[in-house]
Amino acid sequence: MAAAVVGPVDCHCHLAAPCFQTDVAAVVRAAEQAAVSALVVVSERAEEFRSVVALSERFPGFVLPCLGVHPVQEVSPEEQRSVTLKDLDAALPLIELYKDKLVGIGEVGLDFTPRFATTDEQKEGQRQVLIKQIELARSLDLPLNVHSRSAGRPTINLLKEQGATKVLLHAFDGKPSVAMEGVRAGYFFSIPPSIIRSEQKQKLVKLLPLESMCLETDSPALGPEKQVRNEPKNIYIAAEYIAKIKGIPVEEVIEVTTQNALKVFPKLRNFLRL
Repeated sequence: MAAAVVGPVDCHCHLAAPCFQTDVAAVVRAAEQAAVSALVVVSERAEEFRSVVALSERFPGFVLPCLGVHPVQEVSPEEQRSVTLKDLDAALPLIELYKDKLVGIGEVGLDFTPRFATTDEQKEGQRQVLIKQIELARSLDLPLNVHSRSAGRPTINLLKEQGATKVLLHAFDGKPSVAMEGVRAGYFFSIPPSIIRSEQKQKLVKLLPLESMCLETDSPALGPEKQVRNEPKNIYIAAEYIAKIKGIPVEEVIEVTTQNALKVFPKLRNFLRL
């Protein structure tokens, strides 16, 4: 079998997470040695932005940064809360400062998990924060790297209403039929290695066209084993499982998803050795 010309792109990972602090260089090196092409690293809050940009400067052309404010904000490691517009205050000037280094805006989105968003007020707060970041992405001509836990349809509807065009929906947990509304809007869906233990992700991949799929790891989360730190090199586990479901060679999955990554993140063209 011929090898894929370009390796897979991890379209969504959290390399600035505390659990990578001590060995991030080894984690990046392992991904490079596994012939991964690039790591799109996202952030969740303004406090992380400098770390994410610093990683992109430490591993230039391989670690590519997205900055954004996540719908769930950490108060402490034990306590999280729904995002508010005030959380954008510190973030927006930093995004403006680093805008030329970015490949996307993210991780942004909606999270209507009951423990985070129970009231209409909290949900509306999340919507307002997402709208502001959709507008920001448009003004900077950057794509959106989107979270939509327990909020698949509301997220897709809001993105469409706001005229968002370049969109990656990461680890989509909604119904495949709802995902197809995103496909019709031209959105892409990234699939993590946890597909091997998720019936929902397997059903999603059965229905989604390969032309609408990307690969991700969401490291350190969503790995092949629960509660075990995930790494970008595990991207191949997702590719192999998609190939199995679709009945096609894994090389085809890698080739098509990498081309899709270039469509959703056009700035990747500046870095991938095509």
